[in-house]
Amino acid sequence: MNKGMGDKWDRIYQSATLKSEPAAVLAENLFLLPKTGRALDLASGLGANALLLAKQGLTTEGWDISAVAMSKLQQQADAHALPIKTFTKEITPHSFASACFDVIVVSRFLDRSICNAIMESLKPNGLLFYQTYTQQKVSELGPKNPRFLLAENELLQLFSLLKAVYYRENAGLGEVQHGLRNEAQFIGQKIEV
Repeated sequence: MNKGMGDKWDRIYQSATLKSEPAAVLAENLFLLPKTGRALDLASGLGANALLLAKQGLTTEGWDISAVAMSKLQQQADAHALPIKTFTKEITPHSFASACFDVIVVSRFLDRSICNAIMESLKPNGLLFYQTYTQQKVSELGPKNPRFLLAENELLQLFSLLKAVYYRENAGLGEVQHGLRNEAQFIGQKIEV
């Protein structure tokens, strides 16, 4: 595991003042979730997505490089008797097994090298909820390194093998002080062949 990266995120998650909210693409589309099944909150941080998925009845895993974040998430899950298991791991294409998740959520994390593995890890009819930062910004929110920023419509390209259920990328359209900015949202479904 990349110890330096794990240590960096451990220091960030040590902060008692950090608050974690579920990704809007998930919270605003809960009606699309299956009633039961397995879910993955990928690069979950403090696990707001994992907690929401588990509260919806899904057996959920949280994966993150930060042991501190995973410990905090597991404590919350245990305190509320939620079906969440946490795993501290560096996420690579080899982290995933084939066809094992009904739902995968990725929020504010971008590693293009794992996109195919994410799709392969979805069960037939499984759903991917993805929300992360874009290159087109109206404020300084989010990372500055272009490696971690999506080009225009890039989520549609990265996950073109999935049926697009929902896509949103407002960029600089209209009144830029309102609505979703600096991020793209995508929901895709793996269609049975």
